[in-house]
Amino acid sequence: MSEYRKEEIADWYDQHSKSILTFILLMVKDYQQAEDLTHDTFVKAYLYYDSFKNHSSEKTWLFSIAHNLTVDFLRKRKPSIFFKEFFLSQKDNNLLPEEIIKIKENSFEFYKALGEIKDTYRKVIVLRKIKGFSIEDTAKILSWSESKVKSTLFRAIPVLKKQLIKEGFLNEEAIRRY
Repeated sequence: MSEYRKEEIADWYDQHSKSILTFILLMVKDYQQAEDLTHDTFVKAYLYYDSFKNHSSEKTWLFSIAHNLTVDFLRKRKPSIFFKEFFLSQKDNNLLPEEIIKIKENSFEFYKALGEIKDTYRKVIVLRKIKGFSIEDTAKILSWSESKVKSTLFRAIPVLKKQLIKEGFLNEEAIRRY
């Protein structure tokens, strides 16, 4: 059983690790930390393999694990980020790795604007529109109701469009065409 588990987790890693890495990277904005959390996702999947009951796809299950690990990491990190930003007040203007990585055919500008919007909006846009998860799977990953996924996405899209306009990546005329 253990050898089969190793092989299946290795297959899942090959299939989903890049996608999970980019998802986590959009949340934590730190490439090294995103790699660590991606690794932790698959370690946890290995350890809790028996709890996977095939009620959803392995991709949905893995994204759930990744989401929960990332949320836990961000909760623990928040006080130190506040301290650092408040007292050092230095903004790093260097490009972050997630701003360089292009997921699908979308542009750098889109991902930069996505990084500026509210965390819940970013999560639902990434899962539904970029990763292509269904409403049901997105709800499972985020531990939300399906109606919360729908309403959050409904509010998130206009906020993202405004951010794209604010940063000068789109003009009003281009938005009307979408």
